[in-house]
Amino acid sequence: MATNSSTIPLLTPYKMGEFNLSHRIVLAPLTRNRSYGNVPQPHAILYYSQRTTKGGLLIAEATGVSDTAQGYPETPGIWSKEQVEAWKPIVDAVHEKGGVFFCQIWHVGRVSTYALQPNGQAPISSTDKGCTPGFEGVDWAPPRRLRTDEIPGIVNDFRLAARNAIEAGFDGVEIHGAHGYLIDQFMKDKVNDRTDEYGGSLENRCRFALEVVEAVVKEIGGDRVGIRLSPFVDYMESGDSNPDALGLYMANALNRFGILYLHAIEPRMVKIWDRYETPHSLLPMRKAFKGSLIAAGGYNRDDGNKAVAEDYADLVAFGRLFLANPDLPKRFELNAPLNKYNRSTFYIPDPVVGYTDYPFLD
Repeated sequence: MATNSSTIPLLTPYKMGEFNLSHRIVLAPLTRNRSYGNVPQPHAILYYSQRTTKGGLLIAEATGVSDTAQGYPETPGIWSKEQVEAWKPIVDAVHEKGGVFFCQIWHVGRVSTYALQPNGQAPISSTDKGCTPGFEGVDWAPPRRLRTDEIPGIVNDFRLAARNAIEAGFDGVEIHGAHGYLIDQFMKDKVNDRTDEYGGSLENRCRFALEVVEAVVKEIGGDRVGIRLSPFVDYMESGDSNPDALGLYMANALNRFGILYLHAIEPRMVKIWDRYETPHSLLPMRKAFKGSLIAAGGYNRDDGNKAVAEDYADLVAFGRLFLANPDLPKRFELNAPLNKYNRSTFYIPDPVVGYTDYPFLD
């Protein structure tokens, strides 16, 4: 980076645990639907390495922990040997350019269809209430409520996925506890209608999330674990009646495990794609959590700089802007104009178009 970067908060170095980051701009985890048959593909080598800078943090797209975890076509997994081997050259390419690479591990829960489930079975969830058929243009299949005795098996899927991610060479994992997927379905009281020890009180609803964190930390170490949370948002019809209490409870509870970072979605991103004014803030979570905080959700250069300058967040994750501008840190440094993103190519299976063909400044 140029010497003037010291005046740009987003371009100041930051030590996150054992990782010496050269700037605060993080590649957000972005589902791209280009992993054919749930296996990462060679074209991802170029995609991720294009967005890598020395000392920059990248978070890989949401990656399934098991064959029941998938909710969208052609998304990658990390439960099989084949998938682990397929990730290795992608991770190597990021490391060759000096990047720090975390794998986001997820289970979609009820956000799925019979066609994407093994043997066409029902998706699993905290509940047997499904997403409204036709919501987001998909006929979601009614889920099956997990029995209490099945939950440890799902926790173990996350543990094994974390182990596999380290075997593939990733520097760590981010547990996907946000956006209406399985972990969020347990945490949010508008979805979780259980009467066992995983339902009812706030502590009970957060039990599954914290069991996953504990298992993953025991497997790979807290210094290699992050989690993404979105207590304020209502994606996939997963809202909570008291998001402030949920966010604060989780921020405090996570301190027990000494995890590296908390990646929190801004309250303003109540609905996908758009920003809304809201009385809520990440500040109480920021103050409670003892590790690093990554903020995400509709950030641009100016408010990203402001977030870092005012110590509202340590790092800022950029999704759509980074997707369309592989050299985003360089553009932010020069305050150069940005490529416009093309939403119609976000989720197509093309290995080049809307994926690796966005131009660089030079």
